[in-house]
Amino acid sequence: MMSEISRCRVPFEALLLLLCFWAASITGSEYLKYKDPKQPINVRIKDLMKRMTLAEKIGQMTQIEMTVASADVVENYFIGSVLSGGGSVPATNASVETWVNMVNEFQRGALSTRLGIPMIYGIDAVHGHNNVYKASVFPHNVGLGVTRDPQLVKKIGAATALEVRATGIPYVFAPCIAVCRDPRWGRCSESYSEDPAIVKAMTEIIPGLQGDIPPGSHKGVPFVAGKQNVASCAKHYVGDGGTTKGINANNTVIDFHGLLSIHMQGYFSAVIKGVSTIMISFSSWNGVKMHANHDLITGFLKNKLRFRGFVISDWAGIDELTPIPRSNYSYSVQTGVLAGIDMMMVPYNYTDFIGNLTMLVNKNFIPMSRIDDAVKRILRVKFTMGLFENPIADLSLSHQLGSQEHRELAREAVRKSLVLLKNGKPGQEPALPLPKKARKMLVAGTHAHNLGYQCGGWTITWQGTSGNNNSELQSWML
Repeated sequence: MMSEISRCRVPFEALLLLLCFWAASITGSEYLKYKDPKQPINVRIKDLMKRMTLAEKIGQMTQIEMTVASADVVENYFIGSVLSGGGSVPATNASVETWVNMVNEFQRGALSTRLGIPMIYGIDAVHGHNNVYKASVFPHNVGLGVTRDPQLVKKIGAATALEVRATGIPYVFAPCIAVCRDPRWGRCSESYSEDPAIVKAMTEIIPGLQGDIPPGSHKGVPFVAGKQNVASCAKHYVGDGGTTKGINANNTVIDFHGLLSIHMQGYFSAVIKGVSTIMISFSSWNGVKMHANHDLITGFLKNKLRFRGFVISDWAGIDELTPIPRSNYSYSVQTGVLAGIDMMMVPYNYTDFIGNLTMLVNKNFIPMSRIDDAVKRILRVKFTMGLFENPIADLSLSHQLGSQEHRELAREAVRKSLVLLKNGKPGQEPALPLPKKARKMLVAGTHAHNLGYQCGGWTITWQGTSGNNNSELQSWML
């Protein structure tokens, strides 16, 4: 009798699945594996992918600027991501609530689509949440590098993540892990050091932003711990700090061994630490534009290093693949996508990008397998960070923006980043320490009494600002 009962026994998992189908039939809804957080991520990706049309897949590969975005645009074009460029804000001195409401409005457009795939909002938070009024600002990477303190940088990453999340944003275009080899490069302030070992050590900011990757995790798989963390973006892949004469977006002339030993060190570490995304550089390597470099993007980063997050272009990066930007846009789209770029920071002419990519797929210039690879990677990051379960932001972290704790951390970073370049003339008494009885001290130079210059670029606006009368800057310095 018992053996007959055993043969009839239904496994618990099968019974649970039957109950799900029964409940779905009663409510008239279909059980969707991709919406079930208990399912493995790969199962959710596979289930969602088989439901998606070409238009929905290409939408996921499209990132647009917030000034051209709306809930209707996101819904109608299935937009996968929206961003704020440098200085792009919902309003002057925008409050936390204004930011959250804006992001949620775009998100509601995404959730209104047939499949309800959430969009991911991104922003440059390169030395704190630097676009946002009353946020904490930290020293630029060039200052943090000289602290030689990876744990301090990790704390700064965690603080930045909290402040970014406070405004409803789950994705940052940071850290920059360029190795600046020529001080004439105008973006050396974004580089931790000319020494690749220091840059590699400072990738500890990634687990600060994203959370510590669990022990035993597979190499190259993206990781975001939860709602108090953000997806990060290592940039700009690769060699952006090694261009000839330090000219921005120029050509980096170096052999493969030199590229690996100098400019790739930070990426080795970033991939191991579970970085979610990697941004491609405007620059070239030995004459080949990085946005067109299949060997380094697909061959090395994706296949050799087994990076499983998504690759994103720089701002209108593929436009620069022709001598005259956008002079042959269909060629630029084809070249960039075939090189292995998964998401295009368009950022404005999204209908052109979507139209050209659709045409290229329909005419078999780009195989469907390449589109599917890109979309799987984008969905993997979205599932990993819990965006499907928690797409709508709230104000629960609003107290974190510009908190006293974060400002004290910024002050600590400033103290540790100070560098004495020269202590008096050789053979003479050192200038430091200063005599305790000194009545006056002269601080000279254009930056000596200028809050804007002290904060540098990527502060309020892309290029930063000058002066001491700006209330936005003063709010940071209190």
